[in-house]
Amino acid sequence: MTPPSDITLAGRIERVTYYNRENHFTIARLRSDENQRIITIKGTMPDPGVGDAIEVRGRWETHARYGQQLRFTGFRELLPATVDGIGNYLKSGFIKGVGPRLVDRIIGHFKADTLTVIETQPERLTEVAGIGKKIARRIVDAWQSHHAARQLMRFLQKAGVSTAHTARLLREYGSNAIDILCNDPYRVAEDIPRIGFGIADAIVRHADTPVDEMDRARACMFHLFEQAVDQGHAYIARDRLFDRCREDFDVDPETGTAALDHMVQAGELVVASEGDGASAPLVFPRGLHQAETVIARRISAMQAIPLAETPPDSRLITREVLERLSITLSVQQEEILSRMLAHKVSVITGGPGTGKTTLIRSITAVMEGLKRRVMLAAPTGRAARRLSEVTGRPAATLHKALGYNLADGRFERTEDDPLAADVVVVDEASMVDTLLMAQLIRAVPITATLILVGDVFQLPSVGPGNVLADLIRSRTIMTFELTEIFRQDELSAIVVNAHRVRNGRPPVIVPPDDPDALSEFYFVEQADPERVVQTVVNLCQREIPRRFRMTPIRDIQVLTPMHRGPVGTLNLNRVLQEALNPTGEQVAVMGSRFRVGDKVIHLRNNYRKEVFNGDIGIVDSIDMENERAEVDYDGRKVAYDFVELDELGLAYAISVHKSQGSEYPAVVIPLLTQHYIMLQRNLLYTALTRAKQLVVMIGTTKALDVALRNDRPRQRRSMLAQRLKGENSGQ
Repeated sequence: MTPPSDITLAGRIERVTYYNRENHFTIARLRSDENQRIITIKGTMPDPGVGDAIEVRGRWETHARYGQQLRFTGFRELLPATVDGIGNYLKSGFIKGVGPRLVDRIIGHFKADTLTVIETQPERLTEVAGIGKKIARRIVDAWQSHHAARQLMRFLQKAGVSTAHTARLLREYGSNAIDILCNDPYRVAEDIPRIGFGIADAIVRHADTPVDEMDRARACMFHLFEQAVDQGHAYIARDRLFDRCREDFDVDPETGTAALDHMVQAGELVVASEGDGASAPLVFPRGLHQAETVIARRISAMQAIPLAETPPDSRLITREVLERLSITLSVQQEEILSRMLAHKVSVITGGPGTGKTTLIRSITAVMEGLKRRVMLAAPTGRAARRLSEVTGRPAATLHKALGYNLADGRFERTEDDPLAADVVVVDEASMVDTLLMAQLIRAVPITATLILVGDVFQLPSVGPGNVLADLIRSRTIMTFELTEIFRQDELSAIVVNAHRVRNGRPPVIVPPDDPDALSEFYFVEQADPERVVQTVVNLCQREIPRRFRMTPIRDIQVLTPMHRGPVGTLNLNRVLQEALNPTGEQVAVMGSRFRVGDKVIHLRNNYRKEVFNGDIGIVDSIDMENERAEVDYDGRKVAYDFVELDELGLAYAISVHKSQGSEYPAVVIPLLTQHYIMLQRNLLYTALTRAKQLVVMIGTTKALDVALRNDRPRQRRSMLAQRLKGENSGQ
């Protein structure tokens, strides 16, 4: 069957139905010049305006709901040629501060050449009465700003580069974007992570001009290390690095070697022969090599210094815990606490319901009884707040405790200005990546005690490394594993099934004898993704609130392994927003619509607002006149200007990774074979352990079996465990 050919249509935009400023995706109604018919067009176009004259090139397609549409892959602006047309164009409002009378004077002077003068001879604008250099500059700046995106988009289209990158390139380079892409393309690989190398390489290939092969090889390596770090790795074996350069980007070994040598001399990379004897030398980004080295050396130094005082005996420990907390420790907890206090650095790990929190409370009570200064910290704001709630003592995020300075991206606390603490306890330590752990270990006083608490079986940190697992695997740090599930939790289906999943066994779902009785754990068998979506909506909107007396938005959290697809976060957030919060004051930004009452998640750390990546709140108000919204984070209202709303996303459904460090009354988990690439045992285990009262899984037993069998998540390449062993043996 012959594929449909491209068609070209010219016309004027009658209405802009939808526009996403982040990627310039546009849906508009176009009145065709040929027959005055109004058609729907959709594609990528920056700043579409009603009345714009354009020519689009694309293909017809039929939408099931909206009928025939033209999906365009290219467009060009048709500038007016007549004096009247030029006047209407300049009076459309894109030149701020230049009114209709001044436009008339400009056109009266230059007539049909007006646009050519503005474009190519802007200095001549001062010939017009009333226009000095300042106003002329304003007109030129407005013209360039208005046309920069469209010029860049045409340039990218010709080079075969996705025009979705237009906004990102303009934010980085402004009106100089095309000049930089032409004259120094591989600079983009360093300036714009993840996407820069692909853009630069496509432009160079399209230009078909001689390229500095050394520049290209360096950009190639920079790109490969970006990918590796994004996947959690700290290094790439040198031979593998050269193989990837040759196989993926046709960089010959000689050029690759020269580029690597150059990056090593520049201090960007470090080559280290520290494998297991059979492997090639390893290549690290300098920052990660330094971080691993700092962690290993600093821990070794801390362990070499004896405790300042003799650890308390078990009777004193028992008395302090009983008097201060009114609790009695189990035999295992008492033994661990007694032994742990004899070590400068230690790890406490264990699954849900095994008493990690009780042990943290006990450590704090005993140390404070001994007049030691205790600092409690966690990687995220949510985890820090929860730690503070369960201990009744202040707890801070690691970034705040370490004095992160947003202005220069540095930490104020170092070995030269250490933390004012004798004991540092870090909860949710599995979430701490290599770079942050290095900052922490530098700031902990060399004479202090460091205690890391976390569930090593949960998902590893988002950032590079697998620090908690590496510390345990090194066998150089005293590690205590809590294994006993306490009596109050023994009958909890959530805790029991979480431990079963951790051990690779399927969860037990026992229907209650009474059909009206409530359970803690449900599995709903459903294979069709659309039916899964309907079931998720029904559970969140009606069934769970009715049967368990929970508030849909505040108490129920949907956790899903993926972002895309019918049961990914993007689609689930859309349908859940319409089901749970369909009306009210709203603002559209970056392709998202936020309404008063929406559940939202903060997407990156904002130390000025004291809101952190993963914090979840409710939109409290939207002020359209002042372009400001307020979000309620557990009683603390935080203001956002509309231009800052790109820091937020809808949070009716979030990824399992984003849920780490949080707990929710009820968790709903879609689990389908479409999630195959993400079906891992530790991901499922992490999702289950987020729930306090209720878990509902919706999907297939096949997907569940895949997740349970997949106990080999992608191995992260790190040398931290080996470094710790080396430091411990005196190497």
